Amino acid sequence: MSAQNSIHARFKLDRADFSLDVDLDLPNRGVTALFGHSGSGKTTLLRCIAGLERAQGALNMNGEVWQDAKTFLPTHKRELGYVFQEASLFPHLTARGNLEYGMKRAASQMDRAALDHVIDLLGIGPLLDRRPDQLSGGERQRVAIARALAVKPKLLLMDEPLAALDLARKQEILPYLERLHEELEIPVLYVSHAPDEVARLADHIVVMRDGRAVASGALTETLARLDLPIHLGEDAGVVLDAVVAERDAQWQLARTTFSDNPDAGVWVRDGGHAIGHHVRVRILARDVSLAVTRHSGTSIQNILPGVVETLADDTHPALALVRVNVGGVKVVARLTRRSAHDLGLTPGQIVYAQIKAVALIG
Repeated sequence: MSAQNSIHARFKLDRADFSLDVDLDLPNRGVTALFGHSGSGKTTLLRCIAGLERAQGALNMNGEVWQDAKTFLPTHKRELGYVFQEASLFPHLTARGNLEYGMKRAASQMDRAALDHVIDLLGIGPLLDRRPDQLSGGERQRVAIARALAVKPKLLLMDEPLAALDLARKQEILPYLERLHEELEIPVLYVSHAPDEVARLADHIVVMRDGRAVASGALTETLARLDLPIHLGEDAGVVLDAVVAERDAQWQLARTTFSDNPDAGVWVRDGGHAIGHHVRVRILARDVSLAVTRHSGTSIQNILPGVVETLADDTHPALALVRVNVGGVKVVARLTRRSAHDLGLTPGQIVYAQIKAVALIG
């Protein structure tokens, strides 16, 4: 990526009980998830980018130097918005007052039409005259996100913004975050250890472990890597962009076709989305089996021809992971090593991916 069109972040930080050492080139558009277990360094990296943590290194934001050997812009001079786990709104101000405070500290004023658009995207118009103690947790967090955007940032940092919310409030706010994802033209760095949030929102993923970035790349490609199987939750698998192409009202099913290959698709439980609606589907490795001939008389609805790309050992010595290219779309299957041997699986071999279950996301 060109320095003029990317975020280059290189940091090294040593403490008695933790060290951070990363060198990343991140896209300047879309949502990049910083994903990993607690203590992996996600929030520390975010704080370094914000200038809240003083670390050795460099930060170049689309050609603008925010930090290097000679320069260190303090946080208030970095054109960024920051959303914390807790909404941290000023309790004595209404929601409107909190937004106006954000606008006052902006390097360049956001015009009223742009602010009204943010208010509409986040659905907080009816909340503007309420104080924080009159808002639910999800409502407070939506106002906090709007305040972060009111400073007209070049970069939005979100540190586990849903972690303090219960499941119902998370489900309430996620559709608003998806709307922001579709509309925002600035990059978003989104810290999370919640697989469902990453699967729904992220375009790019950085996997953190022990203060290191062990993987970084586009979400769909990174999850399909077998040299370092990424467990986004309980299992390895892939997340694919898709479009609702057909609905079967009789059986409450919908057929989604892959954005990277409109000729291929899978049937899922109908989520009520209109034809043409963009969705994501998640296919876990445990739900994919392989066959060297196409079977009939089976309960499996999704059988897709593909080509074996690579095989790798899984975490247990009895198991193997197999990546299959289905017309440009990559899926991962988990088999026993004995099954892989009996099928004679090798790279380049034509197989049929039998997908037993598909999760519709969003």
